[in-house]
Amino acid sequence: MQRIRSIVFTVFAMLVAGATFLFAASIGLAIAGIVTVLMLGSMLANKLQPAPVRANARSDRRAPGQREPRIWNDGRGTIIDL
Repeated sequence: MQRIRSIVFTVFAMLVAGATFLFAASIGLAIAGIVTVLMLGSMLANKLQPAPVRANARSDRRAPGQREPRIWNDGRGTIIDL
């Protein structure tokens, strides 16, 4: 009787350990799937944003030795670097 009880407890413990492992693995896969979907969404959102546009301002009245001002629009406003 003692031997049968220890076998039953061993089998029960193995079943509980297996169920715990399967639960943890499924939670891990769910988290990995959620992170993957969020990363793909972030990647697609970045592709849909417009790229900064470089615009050149040319002036015929520039003195010799002066460099050309850099003007560009980064999507939040125009930036002028003199």
